Amino acid sequence: MLGVLLVLMFVAVGLASAPKVTFTFSNVVANKTATETDSYGVNNAGVIAGDYVDSAGVQHAMTLSGTKLTTVNNKACEAITGTGGIAFFAINSAGTAVGWCTSTKTALDISFTYAKGKFTTVGFPKSNGTQATGINDKGWVSGLYLDSGNVQHGFVKKGSKYTSIDVTGDTTAVAYGINNAGDMAVYATNSVGGFDAFLYNGKTFKKLADPKAGTTGTVAHAPNNKGDVTGTYYDSAGDVHGWLLHGGTYYDVNDPKGVTDSRSDGINDKIELVGRYSTTLGGASIGFKATTKQ
Repeated sequence: MLGVLLVLMFVAVGLASAPKVTFTFSNVVANKTATETDSYGVNNAGVIAGDYVDSAGVQHAMTLSGTKLTTVNNKACEAITGTGGIAFFAINSAGTAVGWCTSTKTALDISFTYAKGKFTTVGFPKSNGTQATGINDKGWVSGLYLDSGNVQHGFVKKGSKYTSIDVTGDTTAVAYGINNAGDMAVYATNSVGGFDAFLYNGKTFKKLADPKAGTTGTVAHAPNNKGDVTGTYYDSAGDVHGWLLHGGTYYDVNDPKGVTDSRSDGINDKIELVGRYSTTLGGASIGFKATTKQ
């Protein structure tokens, strides 16, 4: 009996002394003339993928390595501003970015990977538009597509093979981010109009739900290769918060300047996070990077 008590005591001490994760935030700004910067993905080298809006109101895709900005445009969606403008949403260790924009010719969403100045099309077969938002080091791509009836589904592309993803009982699935094992951060709309979030390994959906979320629910954006996941949740007051799931615990990821409107979109294996905040709920986005300490 004494041995059992000693074991329990040591377990309790171990739990009590588990280090808490804290965050240090810094703004992500494309350049001095950018009126808005969105940071969506970050690789293990710290290179950030996203977009920015220039002083003329035109949106551009970008990668940002330290202060080195690479601006990328696609003629298929040139000069589109706001929703539908070109953006990168993830970047892998090789520096290949993935993103999408809305075609100025067809008005359909078109997706691509981008590496060394070259675009490669990503398009779910016979779809009415594809939005690619995740990529891993194997080049597997995840995201969403609209079928011929304009019904939304998630998808994953491994090599040349596309696989549709749906969540039983929910609609409008999105397979937002993907890690090297093929685990995907998936979210979908439930029967009451809120979001359900999951980590999906291709066979099993593991529920993710921030305990502070209200009825609007939890959105999952990206897993890293160490078992951590990040995303966004909506509280009962309608405020928006980023979250990190690390070691079985959910942590708020709120930029101090955007405590009621912060979204966490990307994560790498160093548990560096990128996302967006606004100083007023629904205001213009400002990119952030959050480094962690335990």
